[in-house]
Amino acid sequence: METKNIMIVGVGGQGTLLASKLLGRLLLGRGYDVKVSEVHGMSQRGGSVVTYVRWGERVCSPIIDKGEADCILSFELLEAARYTEYLKPGGRIIVNSQQINPMPVIAGMADYPQKLEEKLGTLGINVDALDALALAEEAGSSRAVNLVLMGRLSRHFDFTQEEWMDAIEHSVPPKFLEMNRKAFALGANS
Repeated sequence: METKNIMIVGVGGQGTLLASKLLGRLLLGRGYDVKVSEVHGMSQRGGSVVTYVRWGERVCSPIIDKGEADCILSFELLEAARYTEYLKPGGRIIVNSQQINPMPVIAGMADYPQKLEEKLGTLGINVDALDALALAEEAGSSRAVNLVLMGRLSRHFDFTQEEWMDAIEHSVPPKFLEMNRKAFALGANS
């Protein structure tokens, strides 16, 4: 099987690392060779966070080069735009429509780019946007955006519901399990 690549991008504190851990566990459970690489920007200060998840029969490197990502799972709209050059032709971006102002916008030195979702579409990119924050809040916590997005991502895999639930159970603390299951289901079915 050819190696598959997903980039998970967002802002520090959004749960991108948990999402990559969950996806890695799911893929390992299927017997794939999996490599996960975390690239932290100023994640502790709300900066960009990128995780590469690569899987296949044999994966030699954890790094995804420009033009190689089958999918970008983005926790924030500007982060999706920032990494479009990594997407391969015919690839897909699954993006939370939430906007989190970066430091230059907060400091008044720049404006948040307008109509990013529309601009991504004009580039010929297959964009699947959803308000994951609203769905996470419906599930019980704004911190469940990551599981909402994993639910949406699940639409593009042939894994069973049981496989996803097993990966979730082994990745999140038991006291948050029901809320995360609900967030996953809302993302998968919205």
